[in-house]
Amino acid sequence: MKSIEEMMKAAQEAAATVQAQMQEAQAKLDSIEVEGVSGGGLVRIRASAKGRIKAIDIDDSLIVASEKQMLEDLLAAAFNDAREKADRVSNEEMGKMTSGLPLPPGFKLPF
Repeated sequence: MKSIEEMMKAAQEAAATVQAQMQEAQAKLDSIEVEGVSGGGLVRIRASAKGRIKAIDIDDSLIVASEKQMLEDLLAAAFNDAREKADRVSNEEMGKMTSGLPLPPGFKLPF
């Protein structure tokens, strides 16, 4: 039977490995891009899978002072679309990382 010291050392090594994998996964998420779209493609927002906004593209036809409220609504919809896609990609990537870990059912890692 292993001594408590050996078990503690193994646990610390496992924790360090998980931490390194988490950092790698977080870096990868910042390099994956998603695109949120609204208004049939008139408004597009590119974001990282971590949710960082990288670019906004607004079709010229929407830049009309009297249509300001519609443009604002389309921007909000595109942001939300990008956020949902970023969350989905993030969950998929983090799921790949945690799939081999012996975690109890329902246990969530802090991402």
